[in-house]
Amino acid sequence: MVSRACIPHLKNGTNAHILNLSPPINMDMKWFSKHLAYTISKYDMSMIAMGLAAELKKYNIASNALWPRTTIATAAVQNLLGGDMLMKMSRTADIMADAAYYILSKPSSECTGNTFIDENVLAAEGITDLEKYSLVAGARLYNDLFI
Repeated sequence: MVSRACIPHLKNGTNAHILNLSPPINMDMKWFSKHLAYTISKYDMSMIAMGLAAELKKYNIASNALWPRTTIATAAVQNLLGGDMLMKMSRTADIMADAAYYILSKPSSECTGNTFIDENVLAAEGITDLEKYSLVAGARLYNDLFI
């Protein structure tokens, strides 16, 4: 709904992008058997990103998805998923912000229809030391869902 509301305005942009926070589609049944509703909702967002990429390419509006390789320290992680233990195995949201920056800085006519992983985006920019993103320095990190 947000994309639909924004598309008329994005058509007037010079480097317009839509960026969903959703994972690459992984058809491993473990995601469907244990997390059906969440999996469907996230994969739906990825499919919408891909569909919009095809639909909006003629307007030079990019549509991509971005997902973290490791858990991001959020209130949901703290309060619902793993508490202090999982928080210590998480990264700050800065890694996603930096990855989004590099995606959104690319020409919309050339960078569309992708499902990116944050670490891969940064590596493509020559950024491989990711320690500054860890909530706890040197911590063993926890892979996010769908990875």
